[in-house]
Amino acid sequence: MAETIPAGSTTDGAIQVGQPADARVSAAPSYDVADFPVPHGREEEWRFTPLERLRGLHDGTAEATGGLRVEVTAPEGVTVETVDRTDPRLGKAGKPVDRVAAQAYSSFEKASVVSIAKDAVLTEPVRISVHGEGGVAYGHQVVEVGAFAEAVVVIDHTGDATLAANVEYLIGDGAKLTVVSVQDWDRQAVHVAQHTALVGRDASFKSVIVTFGGDVVRLHPRVVYGAPGGEAELYGLYFTDNGQHQEHRLFIDHDTPHCRSNVAYKGALQGKDAHAVWIGDVLIRAVAVGTDTYELNRNLVLTDGARVDSVPNLEIETGEIVGAGHASATGRFDDEQLFYLMARGIPHDEARRLVVRGFFAELVQHIGLPDIEERLLAKIEQELEASVA
Repeated sequence: MAETIPAGSTTDGAIQVGQPADARVSAAPSYDVADFPVPHGREEEWRFTPLERLRGLHDGTAEATGGLRVEVTAPEGVTVETVDRTDPRLGKAGKPVDRVAAQAYSSFEKASVVSIAKDAVLTEPVRISVHGEGGVAYGHQVVEVGAFAEAVVVIDHTGDATLAANVEYLIGDGAKLTVVSVQDWDRQAVHVAQHTALVGRDASFKSVIVTFGGDVVRLHPRVVYGAPGGEAELYGLYFTDNGQHQEHRLFIDHDTPHCRSNVAYKGALQGKDAHAVWIGDVLIRAVAVGTDTYELNRNLVLTDGARVDSVPNLEIETGEIVGAGHASATGRFDDEQLFYLMARGIPHDEARRLVVRGFFAELVQHIGLPDIEERLLAKIEQELEASVA
């Protein structure tokens, strides 16, 4: 499915592609868990999620019992703090939008805050290691980038945990922030998180989310704009294997004039009961004249037994935009490409790897960190080798 709306092609009033944004949530954003009903799986925002595998994160029965080790390695110009719930920077990017996010906000004890000083231009990335040591944990992280600063932050999730968390990105005026979030959990882990970015005037935010591990991973990246001129680029790669559920639910709220967003997510699936979900919601409000936005999702199904749900939603309340569109496609492994390579003497398994690597190649380049790119490509090789073993 593809839908493109160029500048000047809309009329006064609203154009809706997909279900309206306000109909896809059951409650208004809130810090209070009680403001959200316990989901039962019939709600629009929960209908794809296997609630029985969340281990009580959604209904309040999951008490914090486990350990979560957070370590930060940062260059000069960066301040790293562990703060309590009263810190005024917490919640500044936006409120929780579902019950699990509200539960996480109500349950964490300490939060980590990484601050990049105004005008600082980091030559090395900030690396945040989040390692689960078993049990249930609730987390909260804030990355604050001062005006006109530039930084790259890598958040690496490993180990075993049942984790609910909120992550906030506060990008100051004229600042540039790139975040690479890697979900490389042990096979039995559960990870549910809301990521919210508040983009300042003429600021740039780039997010690259890479998801491989875990039993259930449900991430909710969100972008809001604090002033005109903001830009957001959201990229994602996921490889969903036998029995895994990986869900990415994006929401970009164009509530400010003359801002831009671009979304591109790609996933590969293999194995029985592998399930990937991608929801892309973009709302262009009436005040957001001059908006330019596009979202793309592509999925490659490598074996029988895998399932993909890809749902782009675009709601437009003004005709004065630069452009808006979306595209979504899911396809089987291309036997013609495979035959083409094999006809030129490339063995079957190597040809298969080349096709999959080519599928991901463009998005891998957006990472911009050689060690993460190499690790990602090695992980893809590992997944493909396991499928033919």
